[in-house]
Amino acid sequence: MTRRPGQPPGKAEIKRFIEESQGPVGRREIARAFGIKGAARADLRAVLKELADEGVIGRGRRRRYAPAGALPAVAVLRISEVDEDGVLYAAPVRADADDAPPPRIVLAAEDRAGPALGIGDRVLARLQRVDDGYQASVIRRLPHEVTRLIGVYTEIQGGGRILPTDRRQKYDFLVEKGDSGGARKGELVAAEILPARRLGLRAARVVERLGAMTDRRAISLIAIHGHDIPDHFPAEVVALAKAAKPAGPAGRVDLRHLPLITVDGADARDFDDAIWAGADEAPDNPGGWHIAVAIADVAHYVRAGDALDREARLRGNSVYFPDRVVPMLPDALSSGLCSLLPGEDRPVLVVSMRLDANGRRLDQRFERALMRSAGRVIYEDMQAARDGRVNDTTAGLLDDVIMPLYGAWEALMRARAERGPLDLDIPEMQISLDDDGRIADVRSRARLDAHRVIEEFMIEANVAAAETLERRKMACLYRVHDEPDREKLRGLRDFLRGLGLSLSLGEVMRPVLFNRILAKAQETPNWEAVNQTILRAQAQARYDPDNIGHFGLALRRYAHFTSPIRRYADLLVHRALIRALGLGDGGLDDDEIDRLPEIADHISNTERRAMAAERDANDRYIAAFMAEQVGASFQATINGVTRAGLFVTLAETGADGLLPMSNLGDDYFALDEAGMSLQGRHGGKRYRLGDRLEVRLAEVNTLTGGLIFELQAAGGDETSPRRPRMKRGKRRAAKKRAGKKG
Repeated sequence: MTRRPGQPPGKAEIKRFIEESQGPVGRREIARAFGIKGAARADLRAVLKELADEGVIGRGRRRRYAPAGALPAVAVLRISEVDEDGVLYAAPVRADADDAPPPRIVLAAEDRAGPALGIGDRVLARLQRVDDGYQASVIRRLPHEVTRLIGVYTEIQGGGRILPTDRRQKYDFLVEKGDSGGARKGELVAAEILPARRLGLRAARVVERLGAMTDRRAISLIAIHGHDIPDHFPAEVVALAKAAKPAGPAGRVDLRHLPLITVDGADARDFDDAIWAGADEAPDNPGGWHIAVAIADVAHYVRAGDALDREARLRGNSVYFPDRVVPMLPDALSSGLCSLLPGEDRPVLVVSMRLDANGRRLDQRFERALMRSAGRVIYEDMQAARDGRVNDTTAGLLDDVIMPLYGAWEALMRARAERGPLDLDIPEMQISLDDDGRIADVRSRARLDAHRVIEEFMIEANVAAAETLERRKMACLYRVHDEPDREKLRGLRDFLRGLGLSLSLGEVMRPVLFNRILAKAQETPNWEAVNQTILRAQAQARYDPDNIGHFGLALRRYAHFTSPIRRYADLLVHRALIRALGLGDGGLDDDEIDRLPEIADHISNTERRAMAAERDANDRYIAAFMAEQVGASFQATINGVTRAGLFVTLAETGADGLLPMSNLGDDYFALDEAGMSLQGRHGGKRYRLGDRLEVRLAEVNTLTGGLIFELQAAGGDETSPRRPRMKRGKRRAAKKRAGKKG
């Protein structure tokens, strides 16, 4: 049957037209294609409704039609598969997904610039239909969506509510009666976020009860679960660790006669490095030193590909909190067979090095050995012994062990000064707990020469490992630190210029340039601000199989070798040395070499995850410590300037908090990004990074760890009264009236 001009087409014709279109089409486009005008458009509308009701076509946004199950032209996708050739496949992210299998979507290879995409990543993409599905062109990568939350459960009529512990979550979540999982009021819970509703608060379902919020372990639990840190070992992993046997002397150099000691903090939980130093007796090296750094031979117990190795790689590193540690390896190894306990025979990978009088390394030798620690010394005791105050532990070690360590360190410091690494002063806060788990004290951790002795010995061993592997042309996971980004340097230059300091971007960028600036600012009120800004201009260190050097340490090659109990990178470096030097079983295998880029990205991310979790836990501990001091005044330094206000750090405890813009007094402040300051529009008051203030603690949120401050007015307890803010239109009218009167 032939259709007359202007007559609505049949269902089959409309369906075919929609299917053959490149994307969704509207009713106007269909009418134009078939020459439909006037009253006939009502008939077309009825036909389209019937097709949509029958499920033959789909109706999307803005009343546009597409084949049933078709995707929009632009959609959010989640990477669902990576095949053997590296081709990425994706699935649509949509709340109305039914039981039908999702269409096949392949990502165009030419659109995958930038960081590599992996399974679970989300992208906004432009879709084009092809014969067997869709091809997607990435518009941009999207941040990871939050699907879980940690919070405190409280009961309300007909259900419950979760108060999130993450300060980025601005609203509470409702819990239906059947979704509470048996949680009780005041309990810390992990919950799954349910699909969003059209109106009201979002809903969540409790998936795990973590214990009472009043439990002293709750703070670290929040950080562990909030950052998805694995904290339970599979049974297979625990069994394998418990079945391990102590290593014997076979195939190892016997160093049990050498008085190697471990030096750590009083709160250290694992001991994986020991050191020794003695004068070099060689006549051709007057004033030289012979030093040894012995590291737990974790590779003897954790073999590539076994359950222990897979779990260690998944975790990437240990995570440390004031009340506990989440270890990379089970306790049977981390605190047992791999820990260099005094008086116990332990297998180690040892590097022996000869230094000249100026700390330059003359040679090095790596060996597998058996050692027996001559003592566990803490930093404070080692420093006190050197200063003439010995105790029962250090009295017998002073002359033959401790003093030679300081002598070799002084030589290493001469080499360090010649090298000129970045010399930033970054205070580290120490949180001390009492026997009941309550915070006893928060203070800046003391920096002693004893700390620097260990640091320099470890750096020298790490460099020796990297150089040995490079010389042997063996694959290695380097610890790299790039030069500062030029854009950050331009911002730093502008900031320093406002302080009367100069940074030339035309010179070859070296750490010594920053050290000169720090030295000039040392005796000025701006020193803290300069120190902070230079720190923020630096790149972030990471792991990489391609060596670009370590800018901050001013080293051409550097690898982490000294902590294989708590860092997976160090374990890989041990395996590389074992293979390169033919030191027996447990060396790096070919599969690991092929996967080094992937492993480097993964453990760089787990390191950042651990840092974020530790920082969050410390914030909450400090908030709990400060909760009883609301209303008290403190000396503070501005450490951040934003449109939200000023971020400040308290001098006494190192606690960080926000001084909101609304608490700055009776002026209106504009952000000067180049000068890193807030400038008052009327009074001329200026708040700049590094400025010292007296602030008063106005509010503490122990759940999120947030502190809110207000300015402490000079000569009184009250802050300056804030002028009520008029709406913008009223301000303009007031200014106009004032101008006319003038």
